[in-house]
Amino acid sequence: MKKITAKEFKKEVLQGGNVALDFYSTECPPCDALAPKFESMSELYGEDIKFFKIFRQESRDLAESLKVNGSPTVLFYKNGELVGEKLTGGIKRSDLIRNLNSLIPEERVEEIQKSIKPQVSEYDTLIIGGGPGGLTAGLYLCQAKINAVLVDTMLPGGQVSTTHKVSNYPGFVDPQPGFMLAHYMSEQTKLCGTKYKVAVDVTNVDLVNKTIVVDAYETIKAKKIILATGASPRYLDVPGEKELKGNGISYCATCDAKYFHDKEVIVVGGGNSAIEEAEFISKFAESVTIIHQFDHLQANKEAQEKAFSNPRIKFIFDTEPRGFEKNGNRIRVSTENLKTGEKTIQEADGAFIFVGMKPNTDLIQDEIEKDQWGYIKTNEDMMTSIEGVYAVGDLRSKKYRQITTAVADGTIAAISATRELDI
Repeated sequence: MKKITAKEFKKEVLQGGNVALDFYSTECPPCDALAPKFESMSELYGEDIKFFKIFRQESRDLAESLKVNGSPTVLFYKNGELVGEKLTGGIKRSDLIRNLNSLIPEERVEEIQKSIKPQVSEYDTLIIGGGPGGLTAGLYLCQAKINAVLVDTMLPGGQVSTTHKVSNYPGFVDPQPGFMLAHYMSEQTKLCGTKYKVAVDVTNVDLVNKTIVVDAYETIKAKKIILATGASPRYLDVPGEKELKGNGISYCATCDAKYFHDKEVIVVGGGNSAIEEAEFISKFAESVTIIHQFDHLQANKEAQEKAFSNPRIKFIFDTEPRGFEKNGNRIRVSTENLKTGEKTIQEADGAFIFVGMKPNTDLIQDEIEKDQWGYIKTNEDMMTSIEGVYAVGDLRSKKYRQITTAVADGTIAAISATRELDI
């Protein structure tokens, strides 16, 4: 692997052969996550492919000409021609392998794959999930001199990293962009000493035997496991929804209602969360329009009574959203009446979607005690029904799910694990 400059690009990259080129930046967590993967790939594929790194901040003209707008970005060339995918952000090892394999003959791919030697790593504690709960657990563990590793299929930060602004986290007078708060937490835990394996593929999670397999070749063993995989909003899965998440569409009233003071808001849903959150939003917004697919609400009677008596809240029943789009600073919601088929456009300053949350338990195959909604049950020490396995944050069965409650869970789990380890 070799670092080159923009002046060397033509000579090194475009003069033939197979090339993998990484545009990186400094003070870039995704770049830090990619670096060891890119280096290990250069060792595996180095006889067939040339690996180069180029500092994007000193090569802006070249980057712009190649439409490289973020770091890291990995490009692939074959005989001077740009081929394959443009990889950017949280790049996984499997993403690299897929594109590298496309550059060389199948027989060489088979030889290289056979040469990969399985690895085994051992730690005192394994944290699965890099949201606030997992990061806090990592911080407390490393300060207690516990050998810990944090594994995440994405980059650290969890849901907070996609939140527009956070104004209710203690210690910050001014509202913080969610990605910056996540960055501060992540850097503090990493610099403390907790090892990171992020933007990886995780398979074969065995909670009973305290092992997981990362990127299909590395087995991680631990004495304790802290589950911190969080929960995810249930999406409507209509056009524009995911594109406008954090840019007009929110899934957290506590986080974002305050930014809609004296504005118009649309709320989608009719259960307890939707109606209770709509009531909360109405303390700030001038008007709240609830769009619900049925002809009656599913929320508890008390919440319904409050909503129906609130002059700021109105309802559109028997209707579902069919798409979202931006109109300047406002958001347009295409809707369809399920009984008449009539299609209309609703417009507001923002939209909140509350059609449920789901715990991120897809990786967990072991029998573990859960509540009726699928969230993992714990005791006051965050211990689950499996000995030596803890659960923290939004994954855990509890009443309130906030950044601060996740941080508290992570603190308790780390202290509990430390005392159990007695190292």
